[in-house]
This record gives sequence, structure tokens and C-alpha cells, in this order.
Amino acid sequence: MSNDPDVKERETGIGARLIRKEDDRYLNGKGRYIADMRMTGMLELAFLRSPLAHAKIISQTKPEQSDNRVFLGRDLEGVSGIRAVSGLPGFRPSTQPILADEKVRHVGEPIAACLADSRAKAEDLAEKIDVVFDELPAVHDMTKARDKESPLLHEDWEENSFLESNADINFEAAIAEADVIIKRSFKTARQCMAPIEGRGLIAVWDRNLELLTLYSATQMPHIVRTGLADCLNMDHGQIRVVAPDVGGGFGYKGILLAEEVCACFLAMKLDRPIRWIEDRREHLIAGANCREHSYEITGYAKADGELLAVDCTAIVDSGAYSSYPFSACLEAAQVASILPGPYVMKGFRCKTWSVATNKPPILPFRGVARTGVCFALEVLLDGIARELKITPEAIRARNLVQPEQMPFTNITNKFFDSGDYPEALKRAVAAIDMEGIRAEQKSQTGRTRIGVGLSIFCEQGAHGTSVYHGWGIPMVPGFEQATARLTPDGGLELRVGVHSHGQSLETTLAQIANSEIGIDPEKIKLVHGDTASTPYSTGTWGSRCIVMAGGAVGSACELLGERVRKIAGHLMQADPADIKLEGGMASAGSSTISIEEVARTWYLKPQLLPDDVDPRGLDVVAGYKTTKDTGTFSYACHAVKVEVDMDLGHVRLLDYVIIEDAGTMINPMVVDGQVYGGAAQGIGTALFEEMCFDASGQPLASTLADYHLPLASDLPNIRIEHMETPSPLSRFGQKGIGESGAIGPPAAIANAVNDALSFIGAEVAEVPMTPERVLSAIAQAEFSKTTEGDVA
Repeated sequence: MSNDPDVKERETGIGARLIRKEDDRYLNGKGRYIADMRMTGMLELAFLRSPLAHAKIISQTKPEQSDNRVFLGRDLEGVSGIRAVSGLPGFRPSTQPILADEKVRHVGEPIAACLADSRAKAEDLAEKIDVVFDELPAVHDMTKARDKESPLLHEDWEENSFLESNADINFEAAIAEADVIIKRSFKTARQCMAPIEGRGLIAVWDRNLELLTLYSATQMPHIVRTGLADCLNMDHGQIRVVAPDVGGGFGYKGILLAEEVCACFLAMKLDRPIRWIEDRREHLIAGANCREHSYEITGYAKADGELLAVDCTAIVDSGAYSSYPFSACLEAAQVASILPGPYVMKGFRCKTWSVATNKPPILPFRGVARTGVCFALEVLLDGIARELKITPEAIRARNLVQPEQMPFTNITNKFFDSGDYPEALKRAVAAIDMEGIRAEQKSQTGRTRIGVGLSIFCEQGAHGTSVYHGWGIPMVPGFEQATARLTPDGGLELRVGVHSHGQSLETTLAQIANSEIGIDPEKIKLVHGDTASTPYSTGTWGSRCIVMAGGAVGSACELLGERVRKIAGHLMQADPADIKLEGGMASAGSSTISIEEVARTWYLKPQLLPDDVDPRGLDVVAGYKTTKDTGTFSYACHAVKVEVDMDLGHVRLLDYVIIEDAGTMINPMVVDGQVYGGAAQGIGTALFEEMCFDASGQPLASTLADYHLPLASDLPNIRIEHMETPSPLSRFGQKGIGESGAIGPPAAIANAVNDALSFIGAEVAEVPMTPERVLSAIAQAEFSKTTEGDVA
């Protein structure tokens, strides 16, 4: 290791590729997940779930001698259903019952809770419950959900729609100049989020303390606590939520579950610990889903490629209920605000519906609405480019916001903080060797064709108070807080309300603290995931942690550093303003003292403290918000080369390049990991993952043999190049990067497939691009060519 202090900081502080502190625990089997936990007297919980998508419950009969082992909805006295109400005008609220007792609205909805010493015995009890249903027609097609003949999921509604959103900005005036009008229809499939660890919980009631403790695999412990308090009609002070190690979240672990409310009620009623571990079948058929969108989108452009306006009608299948806390409106309402992406245009019109169907609720998945929006807009742009006979890179370069325009407010009032989008595009085109691929295409023959595709997008992360207040949902982020506490041996304890379930926060927040106060990351401990010991936070979502919690940790450590300098200055007889904190030492000129000695003085030798020492000690709480709370905007350009087998419909990824800009990278290795993981999920969205339902609302994938996740052999060697344009809004210039990798792949791969098939005029307009869909597009194009020839 270098003796240069600046080099040392780079090796351990901001910008270092520091090996993750978490890895020793995870890679050596020392993690502690819900399924690893046992409690004395614990009962296992299983649920009887609805076999029907839509039905009235006529009667429910418990098996004999099942008192205190089988519970129906009517047994949950004093428990309220889950409500996530939006303040947006026209929003229709729903109440999600904890256990359905009048009507079921999707397959897998919990009807009864069964307890036993083992999960198997609890499932046996569930099979003995007799439920009589009156089956109703199911609403399974989101595009027809609002039709007058469709049965209503919620009888007090006028139609099956949670919310309609509208945007109209200078549209009619803008399209008057159009030379080309291109219209397309696109669909994205419903997905499951498939974290390695499913949901799980243990509820424990301490009757002496009158304290309910919920151990839950959640990414938002404080929000779950607030939701539980509402449903159970309890004070926050009576509830503690603990999130131990969590095996992936992706948004799936960001909502309050009916199972959590039910288990907590049972733990209090029986005074026994209650555990429920979600199995993969439950996750697939009953857990919340994501991504199901439909777009009718039209682009208006000039002959030189200038994009004048976009017109879109979008539908999001929001499922049966509004999930707490994000509500059913967030995804569709975001479509209307983020569809223009990083492009400059004169006009924009968008109408969206969040429709209700007899499927599990939808929630924000990694990338939220951006993946579908990017797919629709970027594939549309390639269609316009083909019509104008210009290259895909040319139409993007013509319309991207320019670096000299930064900061830039786009047509939907999104404030782009910094960046050079044309440069990212330029680098992607060079890295994928666009010129070489075009030359290769000119000589190809036969039924195997190569193609190249691009997508470029922005990722708004670290959304602030005004943004989420505008959505009108129950959760609005404010100041993110962090506690920095110096321990008597000179270690540092950080407490944050966000939760780390793969983001490497134990490492990156320690690096920020190291840069601020000079303590070795190995001596820094992160405490998170426990509402009893951490500051309130809306949690981990929306690529906000490194910006908001990182800023809070930096602010807290800066304040703590001032107090350390005050004591060190007194002990060294030096001016605190002259003291540097680095390498675990406080130094002024040739004088040094260890931070450990400063800590010992405060805790164990108070007689040596200065008379005017800060009485609040070496324990600091600080809050942080970005200087403008519209969010930071990271971005990336994806470029992919594919091979399409026109006889089998198979798509093979030959090369994949990502040029990304996360602003200041706290740890470039962690940024790489986030982008790689996100890209794998995005490739799953593009080519494999689909949760299908039949006309009766039955899910058609109940195992991982039916629901196809990408395998290692399906993924190319993804190459990442970093750009680093610091954000002027965040404390260190960092931007959120957690969702970026998942946004671009469907659009880039679709554009590459369509490029490969452009010689016959085929276009794939739905993801996943399964062999069946690719072959269908080929057959349709070849039939059209034959028909045109016959007519000619």
C-alpha cells in the first residue's frame, strides 16, 4: 500500500475498488436469513389459498378439533385490511383483506391461516378446510378490463380502473410540422421478480413488554412497521420490525404483506412465535408481479430526423389490489412523466390507465416503469429511422439533450442534473464496432442473420419530497438520517434506516465515512434493518441509498469529525481547524494523536476534556436531502449484437456493451456488480420471463420449469465502460445506479432482432421475444411480402 495519503484514500475511501465487507459473511455461509432462525415454541404457518381467480365465498368450514390452529377472516378481530390510497384526483381505492372471507380476486389469495409444528402438517390442515365458491367470470385481459361488459372486481367502482392519467403539452402545434408519422403497438409481459430468497417472517409477541417483534425479509422495515400499526390498530412504540440478511429485493420485498399482518395477529393471540416461509410456488402464483404494460405509441418527425412529438396510450395491469405503500397508480402515472426519456421534443401527449384484473397486485420492480417506457420509445425510434432511411445512431444523436444544455428541464419537467448523452452513444457505437457489423451484414446469406441494436435512457433516482408528494402515495421521503457514533476503542458505528440486500452498503457507506473521518473501513460497523435502533426511513427503493443515505453518513461524519478535532486540538495544543483526520490519526503539523485516544478521552478520561467541549459527545445524528429534490439522473447506452435463427426463432447474444454514467463512483466494483446484475434481469425480461394467465385467470407457471429465468449460458460477456459526470445535486456527485442495468436490454435486444430481420420487414413488438414470437413476426412479414407480390 502506498504511503501517499491521497493514494490511501483512493484505496479505502470514495473511488476505491474496495473488496466488499459483506463477502466474508455471505461467501462463508455465515449469513442469517429468516429460514435460519428458530424460536422456542415456534409454530409454522401455511395458508389455504384461493384456487379461483374471481369468486364469491359462499361458506367456509374448519376441520374438527382445529381451535387455535385454523383461522378464517372472521377470526381476525380488530384487524383492518390493507389500503394504499393515492391522493391523485380520480384514484379508486381498494381494500385488500388479510384473509378473504367474502370474495376472492386472484388465484393464490389467502383464505385461511393454518398453524402446526411443521409446515407439512400446517399444509395438511389447509387441505381439510371446506370452502364453497360461486365462481365469477375473470378479468384477465388488461386491454379489455375497462369494457362495460367486464365484471367488476370492486363492486363500488364504475369500471376496473384504479386511475387515469393524462399529459398534453403543446401536442397539436408540434405535429403540424411532421413529415413522417410512425405508429406501433408494444407489449411487455407480466413477470415475477424471483429473488434467491423469497419472502419470510417470524412474528413474536412479548406480553411483558407488550412488544410485537416482526422479523421479516423486507427492504423497507420502517414502512412495514407503519403499515402494521395501521392494520393492527397499534402504536408504533408497540411494534419492532427487524430485517436480517435479505437475499435480494428488487422491489418485491418493498410492500406490506397480508401474510405479515396475519402472522402478527396470530402471534399476539396465541403468545407463540409464528413463522411463514414463502415457497417458490407461492411466489410464482400468489406473490405480487410486475412489468405488464401495453402501448399504442405514435412518433412524429421531420425528414431530417428531428423528433417533434410523441403520442401514447398506455395500460398497466395493476392486478386486484393497490399495494402498500406504492399504490396501484405509481407505475402507470410514471409512464406519462418519463416516456420522453433523454430526448428533446416540442410536443407530448400521453394517456395511461392503471387497470384492475384478477391477478396478483403489481409493484415496482427494478427499473419500475422505465424498462417498458424505454422499450416502447427506443423501438419506435428505430422504426422512424428505418422509414427515413437514416441510421439508428443518427436519429438518436439528432434528438438527445446536449451536454451544453445541462442542467436541462425536459418537456415533462424532469430536471436533468448533468451528463453527456451523445458521448455515451458515440462510445457505444464504437465499442460494439457498428461499422464492422454493417460490413458483415452486407455479405450474409441464408437463414441465420446478425443484427445490432441500441437503447439509451436515463434513470431518475433518489427521488425527493416534492416528487413523491406529487404522486400522492402514502410514503413521501424527507430528510434521510444517519447516526455516526465513535466507540471507546476508536471504531465507528453507523446507523441508517435504509436496508442493504445486495447493494453493498456495508462497504460503500464505510468508504464514505473513511473519506470524511479517516477511520479504517474494517473498524466501521453498519447497523441497519432494525426499527428499534435506526432512524426512520422510507427504505431502499428507487436507487436512492448511496445518494441519500450516503449523503446522510457523510454529513454525520463531518459533524463528528468537528467534535473529534476539538478534543484532539485540546490534547495536542493545536488549532482544530489545522487538524487532518486520516489513517485513524488526528494530525496537525508534526503532532499526531490517534482517534482511538480521542475516543478514550471522551468515554474514559473526561478529566482531560476541554471546558468548552460539546456535551453531546461523539454520537451524531444528521439528516440529508439533495440540494434539489427532483432526483439525480444516471444514464446509460446499451449496444448489442445478436444472431437470429430464422428457422428456429432463437436469438443468441453475441456481444453486449454498456456505457454508463453513475456520477462519482463510490466503489467502481460495486457499480459494475449492480450493472451486471441488472443487465441479467433485463435480458430475462427481453428473452425469457413471462407469467401467463389463461382466460379464467389461472397462472400458467407454477414452477421454475415453467417460468424461465436466464441461465449463465444465456448471458454474453457484458463489457462495461464508465463515464463519470458528477451530479451537482448530491454530496459527493454520486448518482443512483441500482436499476440502470435492467432498463436497457429489452429495447436494445429488440432493436437488434428487428435489425437482423429488417431485410424482410419483420418487427418483434412484444417481450419476451420467445422463439414463437420471433417466428410469428417472420411468418407475418414473409406472408405480407408474398401477398404484395401476388397483388403486383
